[in-house]
Amino acid sequence: MKRFSILTLLLTLFLSLGACDEERTMSERGFRLPDGNATAGRETFLYMHCNQCHTIEGEELPPIPGFDPFVELGGTVTRVKTYGELVTAIINPSHKLANGYAKEVVSEDGKSKMYVYNGFMTVQELIDIVMFLQPHYEVVPPEFQYRVYP
Repeated sequence: MKRFSILTLLLTLFLSLGACDEERTMSERGFRLPDGNATAGRETFLYMHCNQCHTIEGEELPPIPGFDPFVELGGTVTRVKTYGELVTAIINPSHKLANGYAKEVVSEDGKSKMYVYNGFMTVQELIDIVMFLQPHYEVVPPEFQYRVYP
């Protein structure tokens, strides 16, 4: 009987560990690309014509004739724009759309109209753009209106 209990325990443990591996393979935990070069990121931003649709708070970017940028990046935010969020926004722009986008900015199927550069952008260009963008965000505490009770 004792041998049966030990075998049951070992089998349960083995199956539990197998389930953990599956969760770990889809986890963002431990994901970190190397640091990039902000100057190269600015050059890539312009080379990829990101300034066709995007402006950046505090950054003077040359205009592209015939295009009027409509999405501002950077500026004050109430929570940190993490490295992972910026990488995701670039490689999977429809993953999470910010509230309040105009209908012209979102396609009919509810996806971002942003071009997906995954087949053209190198990993180095990606990490350089993220290194360029991240410092343009300033985190400020959200303002709360506390209700005063009599």
